[in-house]
Amino acid sequence: MLARLGLEPARIVPADIDETPLKGEQPRAYATRMAREKAEAAGGDDAFVLAGDTVVACGRRILPKAEDEATARACLQLLSGRRHRVLSAIALRAPDGRTQERLNETQVRFKRLSEQEIDAYIASGEWHGKAGGYAIQGRAEGLIAWIQGSHSGVVGMPLFETRALLKSAGFDIG
Repeated sequence: MLARLGLEPARIVPADIDETPLKGEQPRAYATRMAREKAEAAGGDDAFVLAGDTVVACGRRILPKAEDEATARACLQLLSGRRHRVLSAIALRAPDGRTQERLNETQVRFKRLSEQEIDAYIASGEWHGKAGGYAIQGRAEGLIAWIQGSHSGVVGMPLFETRALLKSAGFDIG
């Protein structure tokens, strides 16, 4: 995704953090906290660190990252025919330790999904590890009836907010 902005990361460091929502934590606060904690955990005391997190929320409910078919199926059944929010947070940690954040919120509505459509999507495997059990950049896009907001935010990195955050930190982005 960064290549779309003309950037290439010097390195990619997975952040090993506990991603459990806090009791009563709202989806917006959770997404922002996860992005911030990932940026802080990745280290890079002498470099800028860009991190992000994407949350699929149905009402106040934070949907899990689907790690098994049952979870993916439950998410798709819940989202079928309904509007939900995708919250993508980006955090940029500067070498001086300051962290800035941006949050994008996109509304998405799936068509009413038949069991056959859910079965076919489950069989694709695209859901694995994806928030809310789907990846808009794949087959799920054909099941989405409506989107209001940032397509790149639903993919997982809201490019408009990422570009603004990097420019505010002094990165030369055309």
